[in-house]
Amino acid sequence: MRDATFNGDKKAPMKSLMAAPEKRFVDYLTPKFPAWIEGYHLTLLTMPWSAGLIGFGMLAAGDVRWLHASSAMLILQWFTDCFDGALGRYRDTGIPRWGFYMDHFLDFVFMCSVFIGWSFLFGGTDRTLFWFMSLGMGALMINAFLSFGATGDFKITYLRTGPTEMRLFFVAINTSVAFFGVGFIEKTLPYVFVVFILTICVVVYRTQKYIWKMDMAEKESRMQKTAGKHLRPVSGAGGQKSA
Repeated sequence: MRDATFNGDKKAPMKSLMAAPEKRFVDYLTPKFPAWIEGYHLTLLTMPWSAGLIGFGMLAAGDVRWLHASSAMLILQWFTDCFDGALGRYRDTGIPRWGFYMDHFLDFVFMCSVFIGWSFLFGGTDRTLFWFMSLGMGALMINAFLSFGATGDFKITYLRTGPTEMRLFFVAINTSVAFFGVGFIEKTLPYVFVVFILTICVVVYRTQKYIWKMDMAEKESRMQKTAGKHLRPVSGAGGQKSA
């Protein structure tokens, strides 16, 4: 089995609105977890949270107040997602490769479940837009993984927004719909969809620009080394430099 250094568990510095208070909260609470709870337990809990989102979304089609339960799923997934890796690092019992794979695969499942749950509230074109937005969230995650493969830096915050801010935004949507109904969502959804697609384009453009600059810098360095080799004098017989 290949023995290589793995850096997937080392994310780039979080640059989002909630990053600092979230880190303080995680640092404070991590040592207080019971010994029988392992990080992988928390990772796998994303599966019932995802199922809850879909189930409560179906129930919300008959009574939008069920969206409060969907918000509880978002909060619970935020909690377990914060601590699954932190617990392993604190105890030095982590399984970083499995954690990287399973955590982010289940994050994708969870994000899709958010939009699947909402799709039960709408029909026609609106439901189609929600399905496409689910694919858009997948595109953002793929962008993060491909960027990590190309640069070695695992970045999950873009435009000062990270997973925590997204979950808060989703909770705000659930709360608004639970109190005021789906009418305002139906009116604004096409515009939100356009902004969402433009945001994806901006993120992908900035990512590829950063990777392009890295390639160009490395290319220039290689060319300078090659030019230096060609200009280096070669000693001939008798210690004389040959032409």
